[in-house]
Amino acid sequence: MKEAFRSIACLVPQVFRALFRGPQTVAFPFGRANIPEGYRGRLRIHADQCRGCGLCVRDCPASALELQREGRGRFRLLYYPHRCAYCGQCELSCTSEALYHDNSFVGGVASLDELVTVMVEREG
Repeated sequence: MKEAFRSIACLVPQVFRALFRGPQTVAFPFGRANIPEGYRGRLRIHADQCRGCGLCVRDCPASALELQREGRGRFRLLYYPHRCAYCGQCELSCTSEALYHDNSFVGGVASLDELVTVMVEREG
């Protein structure tokens, strides 16, 4: 009984503090989200700088990138954000500095197929 009273005596002041302090959460989605400096969001590319070497695909630990070669100088680079670990390894591996992460969120979709993005489509 003594332990129950001690627990209640400790809990009651905390409950009153929480009631009068107000919300301690962020305002998102009703307000702007505070994104910290250096947040790695969606993967972007400078398509004109991509050579199709495949280093980013080879070094991606989550298999979030796929390079489809269709002949000499013809390729497609696909990005699967639902697989991405946002580790930045693809950025580090890219010798032409074509890949980078910006600080935007990946939006919600009804199907995973809608997330697949063609980053580069080079016809030769």
